[in-house]
Amino acid sequence: MAKWGEGDPRWIVEERPDAKNVNNWHWTEKNATGWSKDKIKELLMGLVVETADAKCEITSVTSIEGEASANNRKAKLIFFYEWVIKGEWSGRMKEGEKKYKGKFDVPNLSEENEADEVDVNFTVDKDTGDGPKLKEIMRTVGTGVMQEQFAKYIKTLKEEYSHNVILPTKDEKKKTTKEEVINAKEEMNKMMISNEAPSNKSVGVKIATKTLSTQEDFVCSPPELYRVFTEKQMVQAFTGGPAIYEVEKGGRISLMNGFVTGGFVDLEPNKKIVKRWRLKTWPDAHFSEVTLEFEENDGNTLLKLKQTGVPANEYEKTLEGWRVNYWERIKQVFGYGANIF
Repeated sequence: MAKWGEGDPRWIVEERPDAKNVNNWHWTEKNATGWSKDKIKELLMGLVVETADAKCEITSVTSIEGEASANNRKAKLIFFYEWVIKGEWSGRMKEGEKKYKGKFDVPNLSEENEADEVDVNFTVDKDTGDGPKLKEIMRTVGTGVMQEQFAKYIKTLKEEYSHNVILPTKDEKKKTTKEEVINAKEEMNKMMISNEAPSNKSVGVKIATKTLSTQEDFVCSPPELYRVFTEKQMVQAFTGGPAIYEVEKGGRISLMNGFVTGGFVDLEPNKKIVKRWRLKTWPDAHFSEVTLEFEENDGNTLLKLKQTGVPANEYEKTLEGWRVNYWERIKQVFGYGANIF
């Protein structure tokens, strides 16, 4: 073991409060999913949307699906959260007595969107009388009111989960709560290798995105196919070139001479892989999230892919890229495309 002051600083054992994760180099994670569900429900339940003519309120939150976590990688805090929220609202015109009810859904509360970019969709149960007016009030006024609550959630999440994720080193015990909290997209952008060409595309411009879902059948077992995506030599075999491939949470990915870059978010052996993923041609600092799920299917493996945050104008090219550069190449190189009797 290296002595104090010698060797790679990532592995030096310091005198520290918890005696682990030296220099905050390794990936550590705090699960914020349960807390987030409670907080989102607390912020939305009973929320009033009022104008001079009408008064509405959120009466229930029927579904909150997703996850949230705070992660430390190389002494940087990275927050991941992605939520789909559904619920119900009711309201009436102040000069009327009849109450109308409706539903709402929030499809994209995630770190890829600022709070004021989060979409809220509203419907009304009875599209008669004052129903359409109330629905429009919820759309034009209620959306902004709910976005303010989402901003509170994001702010509180970062405050609540900043503590004790980045731990003090020997000389920095007083800096724990003052460490820089960075945006996940900016941190992941640092993973791009140096030979990626500079771009004149602006950062921070809102772009239209789509979700890509596809699946493919492979003639092999889930563990065999999982190895194809997690063993560097096998990845280099089907991509046809050298790769940066650090198979761990927070580990870097760079394939095809830097055309594909990203990093690992989660790994569930033989079952699931979650990655941050982008193409060189995408807007700067914009990453999608790719989830690969491996399911046994009559002795073969059904690979399910879901990719959120794909730029709308890159959707078809991305879908074709998975087919040509991944599915067909894997089947060709490893023989997973046909049963051999």
